[in-house]
Amino acid sequence: MTSRPVSTPAIDQLRTDILRRNPAEPEFHQAAREVLDTLAPVLAARPEYAVPGLVERLIEPERQIIFRVPWEDDNGRVHVNRGFRIEYNSALGPYKGGLRFHPSVNLGIIKFLGFEQVFKNALTGLGIGGGKGGSDFDPQGRSDSEVMRFCQSFMTELHRHIGEYTDVPAGDIGVGAREIGYLFGQYRRITNRWEGGVLTGKRAGWGGSLIRPEATGYGNVLFAEAMLRVRGEDLQGQTAVVSGSGNVAIYTIQKLAALGANPVTCSDSSGYVVDEKGIDVELLRQIKEVERGRVSAYAERRGGSARFVPGGRVWEVPADVALPSATQNELNAQDAATLIRHGVKAVSEGANMPTTPEAVQLLQQAGVAFGPGKAANAGGVAVSALEMTQNASRTSWKADQVENELARIMSDIHSTCAETAERYGAPGDYVTGANIAGFERVADAMLAQGVI
Repeated sequence: MTSRPVSTPAIDQLRTDILRRNPAEPEFHQAAREVLDTLAPVLAARPEYAVPGLVERLIEPERQIIFRVPWEDDNGRVHVNRGFRIEYNSALGPYKGGLRFHPSVNLGIIKFLGFEQVFKNALTGLGIGGGKGGSDFDPQGRSDSEVMRFCQSFMTELHRHIGEYTDVPAGDIGVGAREIGYLFGQYRRITNRWEGGVLTGKRAGWGGSLIRPEATGYGNVLFAEAMLRVRGEDLQGQTAVVSGSGNVAIYTIQKLAALGANPVTCSDSSGYVVDEKGIDVELLRQIKEVERGRVSAYAERRGGSARFVPGGRVWEVPADVALPSATQNELNAQDAATLIRHGVKAVSEGANMPTTPEAVQLLQQAGVAFGPGKAANAGGVAVSALEMTQNASRTSWKADQVENELARIMSDIHSTCAETAERYGAPGDYVTGANIAGFERVADAMLAQGVI
């Protein structure tokens, strides 16, 4: 079933208003348009949602914070970056969403990520609202001391706006356990409080949750397998292509192998590696997480079964399952056509909005099972919420307890998306199902709480 734009005068006006009020923010326009294109059936079926201002309030962030982040490098030179925090919607709970440190970060990207986060968090069924933040700071090539000084400066401003009952940031691209540690340390220093629930993604020894680093990748693989099971298949024996080589990609590869698939690719901005024997996760982790190197080093060390393709795209490699796990709009219409020609059965998004609208349409028209990121990669934020639960009760769960809860949540998300799509006349369309199910949960809470 293909998700197609459906217009009503009200939706048309909203599209126009979004472009007018948010100029030069193409990623945000894309994210908002994808949701609006699926809402007509629910607005028709649930007249209470058609009250003036409800959808408009959901699209407009509750708060947008932009601030200066000055910091000093190891040579004594002062740099100035820009920090962002979009507190998008708190109808279901405190704002929750990661921090991204990358040169590409701007207001439009953070808004698109925050908007997606609202629906993603709603789908988990947990009490968390949506938000996102970050900076155009690039940690690549910086010393630990430089990263620490940047994080301390960033938190010196951010601490005014966050708290375990207000806004709970986590990691994202460029923000891992190292950065979360520096951010938490500065928050503790400024506030004189051990407020464990103010940040998630902490190391397990001091308030973090086991399985949190693995959760986004693991959850995406579980969602992909759930889509295949609807069609009478599973991941056993399937060849999988994975983009990226960061946290999400690494644990996607690990979980694919554990479930019997053969993940044969990983990538970074320099190109991709294809390893016909299957990616060696421990070697990849050593290169990317410890040495902070490039994937080309993987092919050099792995030997004959692996080769590096400079500047290439992983979607060139024939596969049964594709899991884009790097960044937004990395899989375009041409890539989708290549995957379809090679017989791909399922595409499940580990990154946020990594597939262009044109590519999504081609995949759905070809009958490929397509799992949108707001559903498929919700495992990370789900385990972040479980980390908040552990912090609140001063307990630490065992790994199997967390993993079992993650599996239950991902199963529920898949069922919710599938059942909602069926209910609104779009069977098999996980995009429509995810958008409407997330919208209903947030909209119901907003209606109950009044016009605020």
